[in-house]
Amino acid sequence: MARQVIYTFKGQTKTIAFSYDVHHDLYEAAAEAEGIDLQKFLILEKQIALTSKKGAKAEKEFRKTEFARFGFSSIKFVREDDEI
Repeated sequence: MARQVIYTFKGQTKTIAFSYDVHHDLYEAAAEAEGIDLQKFLILEKQIALTSKKGAKAEKEFRKTEFARFGFSSIKFVREDDEI
């Protein structure tokens, strides 16, 4: 079964196909589907990863905050028991 990502962007819930061959993670797939350029975001995220302690929440919190700023309120994989 192919993976799917369900996300809410600016109040609209959408579902897209997902493959690790094409995208690094579900956040990048959702951003691409909405036409958001993540080039600067990925540079900042890498800098945070290099300066924070391994296992620290800094990267996760940065990603969560920035994607909320972009307009995303929810991004997750669709499970088999979820209805689309």
